[in-house]
Amino acid sequence: MMSSKDKEEIEALGGDPSAIEYQLKQFESGFPFLELKAPATVPSGIMRVDDAQKAYFVEKYERYSGKRVKFVPASGAATRMFKSLYEAKDRLEKGEAKESVFERLKDVRQVFDSLEKFAFYPELKEICAFKGILLSNLSSADCAVVLSLILGEGGLNYGNLPKGLVKFHTYASGARKAVAEHLVEGAEYAKNGDSSVLIHFTVSPNHLEGFKAEVAKSKEAIEKVYGVSISAEYSIQKPSTDTIAVNLDNTPFRDNNGKLVFRPAGHGALLENLNDITGDIIFIKNIDNVVPDSLKPITIEYKKVLGGLLVDVQGKAFAVLQALDANASDEKALTDGLSLIERLGGDLSKLDILNGTAKADYVKKFLNKPIRICGMVKNQGEPGGGPFVALNSDGDYSLQIVESSQIDLKNPDQKAVFDSSTHFNPVDLVCGVKNYKGEKFDLRDFRDPKTGFISIKSKDGRELKAMELPGLWNGAMSNWITLFVEVPLITFNPVKSINDLLRVEHQ
Repeated sequence: MMSSKDKEEIEALGGDPSAIEYQLKQFESGFPFLELKAPATVPSGIMRVDDAQKAYFVEKYERYSGKRVKFVPASGAATRMFKSLYEAKDRLEKGEAKESVFERLKDVRQVFDSLEKFAFYPELKEICAFKGILLSNLSSADCAVVLSLILGEGGLNYGNLPKGLVKFHTYASGARKAVAEHLVEGAEYAKNGDSSVLIHFTVSPNHLEGFKAEVAKSKEAIEKVYGVSISAEYSIQKPSTDTIAVNLDNTPFRDNNGKLVFRPAGHGALLENLNDITGDIIFIKNIDNVVPDSLKPITIEYKKVLGGLLVDVQGKAFAVLQALDANASDEKALTDGLSLIERLGGDLSKLDILNGTAKADYVKKFLNKPIRICGMVKNQGEPGGGPFVALNSDGDYSLQIVESSQIDLKNPDQKAVFDSSTHFNPVDLVCGVKNYKGEKFDLRDFRDPKTGFISIKSKDGRELKAMELPGLWNGAMSNWITLFVEVPLITFNPVKSINDLLRVEHQ
């Protein structure tokens, strides 16, 4: 399938030809569906914390002396956020009247009716005034120009920027972009003992300088208010993680010059970026899930709750592992370990036939893994993944975050389990990535490579099959110790479309 020239091309990109050959075989065999046993619910699989527990975990977190890092995937473009504006612009430029466009695209009408409510309004107004356009009583032609100024290079250029560089919220001191909101969040809950705040953004190469400039512009004022020192780091999704594209018959897809075509492998490729971070605990949150300062207190509190629970569980696991290292026959350590495993959803029924040494080995294997505490919100009909008990690669059932693409929804029993889910994954994680000896885990050792998926895309007018790696919080963390915690819905306020910025939570 691949020539020696192909292999040279792969190696020049930093890839591994044997890994590409594995991907080609995976296209042929496909990925197996994940088998669901049940949805994770309260109290079966999802923990609900009361006021006393919240206070305990917050205190536990605030006393923690380890290194905290905030990890923000931020490389995605905001193009889909402005999808309806692009359609309206196209219709208006073709001569369709604005009344007809607004009737067809009511979300665009809402945008024009509420322009003054957007954080970017003052800047847009200034640009429009320079162009001789007043943002009142706009003609159809004027509306088309305004949309061009929102989306294009001659204006705000939002159609070509990532969400992190879009102005989200208005304050007395001026507008704040999404990236700056994450700096504030970091100052509130990710401050280290030396008052440093370490934030890592994954960005696209084209926007790296834009992120650096915005952080440099914003951080001084934030540091002064919160008494912190902010250090931002950046990484690019590694080209070596791109996956090969194939034709519909699973042969390598080639461009018009005969070269192999590779595609970014989804957010699962960011496992490599996460694996490079040296913190003790790492918070993960998407770039568009932020709120104004007035609504931040609940988010801050629950971030500390999740962090404190991680510290608590990790401390108990480390104590058991250290004791068993010193004495594999330590009955108390074994009992404590089995009790902790049961709390973490482990199945102890298989241990009845094992002797003490075998039980100790089981405890050590189970507990010596990365740990993730995942916030879950009640499902309000959002598309995406949720918390389930699923069969993992070890043949045991465990808590997993599962996407609909991983499930055989044509199987009525599996569809019934999927549809009965009560909670949604808002991407609200705190991760412990070091072992009980203080050594960093190689996170790649704990992913399930069989949990990727294949989709149909197109290039140059031709259909192709593309492969995504196991999702960062899905199969990439399949073999981690996992705990789900219910968090308030107010902590989940993503901006998927421009109209979301008009919701009361973002005003």
